[in-house]
Amino acid sequence: MLIIDAHLDLSMNALQWNRDLLASVYTIRTREQRLSGKGRAQGTVAFPEMRRGRVALSFATVLSRSTGTPSPYIDFDSAAQAHGMARGQLAYYRALERQGVVRVVDNAADLADHWAAWETWEAAGAIAGDEPPLGFIISMEGADPILDPAQLEEWVDLGLRALGLTHYGPGRYAGGTATEKGLTDLGRAILPEMARLGVLCDMTHFSDESFWEALAIYDGPVLASHNNCRAIVPHQRQFSDDQIRAIAERDGVIGAALDIWMVVPGWRFEDQGKGNVFLKHVLDHVDHVVKITGSTRHIAIGTDLDGGFGLEQSPADLDTIADLQKIPDMLRQRGYGEDDIAGICHGNWLRLLNN
Repeated sequence: MLIIDAHLDLSMNALQWNRDLLASVYTIRTREQRLSGKGRAQGTVAFPEMRRGRVALSFATVLSRSTGTPSPYIDFDSAAQAHGMARGQLAYYRALERQGVVRVVDNAADLADHWAAWETWEAAGAIAGDEPPLGFIISMEGADPILDPAQLEEWVDLGLRALGLTHYGPGRYAGGTATEKGLTDLGRAILPEMARLGVLCDMTHFSDESFWEALAIYDGPVLASHNNCRAIVPHQRQFSDDQIRAIAERDGVIGAALDIWMVVPGWRFEDQGKGNVFLKHVLDHVDHVVKITGSTRHIAIGTDLDGGFGLEQSPADLDTIADLQKIPDMLRQRGYGEDDIAGICHGNWLRLLNN
């Protein structure tokens, strides 16, 4: 089954974490054996494993914050610094494209050509090593690098197709995870520009206040690239049932995330153990969205694998991103039909991107 993953922080891993994603996950783990820190020597994502897992298309992020609380490599003292880092991350994707490793999907024609190439490869027998290039949709997680709303068009010209206004903390454009802040003046100004330019609005990481305010202002297509259900994991980072319904009413799509503190209630970072958290628990969130919306149309995959963590914070039955291929059979075991499984694995994201 071909897979679309709506959230991978690939450039962050390549630049801030200095990982050569052309190498295998196992080579990267070996290279990091002497490094300390969360996620080191425990990565799950690299291009060989993405190809093996048939992750034909992914939303590849640029991520660089300027929230007023600096943090090494991710949160910078000024918007200009955040801008520079994000432009570097975008340049990394374009360098990979020049090398023929990936294809940056810039428009509907690109998407149709890219997806047809992967379907042709699959129909021809899916010979390993003969895969088409990996496809990337450029997404920005947190709008802090955009110096002002008028600059959005420049970013679109450079390839940006999806934008979440905030991340953790009080972003320049909106209150994010762990805040009760709404949109800023910059946030209110950029949303109409996003709609005008056809930029998808990623609702992930919004505070509750900014979520509802953004939904009222922005009238274009919405998604949540990597988000789970508050009914299962009671935390502000997750969506309430009302938020899930609101996205479905806009014909949006939610990507189920694999970060295990978002998968089961009560998991704590300091536990340093996975316990009994498996991919099947991620599918509980899929089931819940289907129950709330009455359809499989609004749920898909947005793993966030290697989003600042590694094996220590991933489902116990996942070694690398290639193990996403376990999901179709697990959905069959839960009674989902083939059309619904294809929708969850890729079709729902394709529909949204073709709106």
